[in-house]
Amino acid sequence: MDKKEDLLSNFKAAIVSTVRSISRIENVNVNFGKGRGKDSKLSVNLPEVTELKKINFMNTRAQADSSALKLKYSDKKIFEKFMPEGNVSKKLYELAEKIRYEKLGSIEFEGVKKNLDNYYSNKLKEIKGKETEKNISNAFENYLRSYFTKSDTKNFDSQFKPFKKELDKNLKKEITTLKKIIGDQKKFNSTISKIISTMNIEENIEPNENQRDELKQKDSPQNSEKEDQKDKSEENDEMAIDALSPDLDEFAKDSDNDDQIIELEQEADSPSQRNRSKKTINDKKYKAYTEEFDEIVKAEDLESEEELNRLRQNLDQQLLQLKSFIAKLANKLQRKLLAKQNRSWEFDLEEGLLDNSKLARVIIDPFNSLSFKKEKDMEFKDTLVTILIDNSGSMRGKPISVAAICADILSRTLERCSVKVEILGFTTKHWKGGSCREKWMSNDKPTSPGRLNDLRHIIYKSADTPWRQSKKNMGLMLKEGLLKENIDGEALIWAFKKMVQRKEERKILMVISDGAPVDDSTLSSNSSDYLEKNLKKVVNWIESNSKIELLAIGIGHDVSRYYKRAVKIVDVQDLGDVMINQLSDLFTNKKKLN
Repeated sequence: MDKKEDLLSNFKAAIVSTVRSISRIENVNVNFGKGRGKDSKLSVNLPEVTELKKINFMNTRAQADSSALKLKYSDKKIFEKFMPEGNVSKKLYELAEKIRYEKLGSIEFEGVKKNLDNYYSNKLKEIKGKETEKNISNAFENYLRSYFTKSDTKNFDSQFKPFKKELDKNLKKEITTLKKIIGDQKKFNSTISKIISTMNIEENIEPNENQRDELKQKDSPQNSEKEDQKDKSEENDEMAIDALSPDLDEFAKDSDNDDQIIELEQEADSPSQRNRSKKTINDKKYKAYTEEFDEIVKAEDLESEEELNRLRQNLDQQLLQLKSFIAKLANKLQRKLLAKQNRSWEFDLEEGLLDNSKLARVIIDPFNSLSFKKEKDMEFKDTLVTILIDNSGSMRGKPISVAAICADILSRTLERCSVKVEILGFTTKHWKGGSCREKWMSNDKPTSPGRLNDLRHIIYKSADTPWRQSKKNMGLMLKEGLLKENIDGEALIWAFKKMVQRKEERKILMVISDGAPVDDSTLSSNSSDYLEKNLKKVVNWIESNSKIELLAIGIGHDVSRYYKRAVKIVDVQDLGDVMINQLSDLFTNKKKLN
């Protein structure tokens, strides 16, 4: 093998190591040129490198980086779900997703950012003055990149100016939203797809003859009917995914969650444990008489903005002194987390993550050995904390007020430390049954009806919504008439399902309750421990089969009979102290597997 072949061979080896390091997939296949394999989740196809030219090395490195980032940050199922119609629209959609995952990678890897910036700078120079400059896809890509990589459109290339007015009209107001949701592929893909669909791109450009034929076929009555059927099918699929499952058995049967269930079963300590937990689930039959009257609602949809602001002011006035006390505790937690947040690396190792900063020396002299690095453990890296608050009538007064303000301050504190926080509440729409019970009565009261009330699950703050946009929602917990019955088991399933669908590496679920689940309508028509048994089964399943760390705080009641990790407080003013100390302990100590 001559020197040229040695250089190319070593360069390709470096590229393969880079792709595997960035994507964190050890068995990914990297194919060059004619050796390309089938496109798959574990395959990256790159052009052949035959000449020892700097531009060839730079372009290949950038394309390899982009492909690795796609594996790391882009989910194919989500991407295809929101794909718009039309060839040009699909192209723009693909470009937007590519910009999204490349931006995420550029934030994490400085070397990747440099490679991609150089690549797209050279690409612009290549198309300058050519017919392709009139292509809307090039203009669209340049427009988005100018915002996502340069912060403004001063870098929007002059050759695309004919498109600027139209792009400003459709995209400019949405840029801030797109930047906020860049880490959430589902929201980003959904939003950009809607934007592209409203741009009427296919009609704004002159199609060639083949495109005209395609457009005619798409506009035909038969095709419109097919699209309507497809839309209905997708709508039904979405409803099936989001619908609240009355028990974990049904959740396990949901085909849309097969991968999640498999993953959870694999996380159990042993096959025997998995078998025991699955048997426990199947032994007990819990059901709702009907789910058609249940609702999952955002807090801001339950009251006007004016009323929410009034309730928030009321909350602040009631707890001004307590708020100051809890804030001091929260600051202690923040200092502890920030002290652990400083990233620490070990360099010049024989294995680990490829050190991108030292790849240049391999290009200059391929006989240099590759250098690897390893990050020291960070226990709360990529963490989601969900706070699930009992919104039952027995929580009225000081308990619900303190719970609201504690969740509010914890949300703000953890957000500063780059920890995602979600605040949820659970209650029912009625006292002693509602539409569900009325339907049961009109059907001659069949025996063992199951749950007989209409659930109301409230999202006070979603994980991806900044605290400032959600803080007024916390006051809603003080609303007269909001707090009714509590059906804890189904609320836990709801919170669990939301958490499972997210990509954070570590997930913590904190439940704040004041006792056993109670719903008079359900318990009067079923066994007296119907809801309590369901709660125990749900808690046991989550604790035994998932990596979600579950802890509970009982206000005035011992909830350790339901949860393995549980704390009881007698004085409600201890809630803030206990919440913060419990979280602090979790972040300080590694999770102990049972």
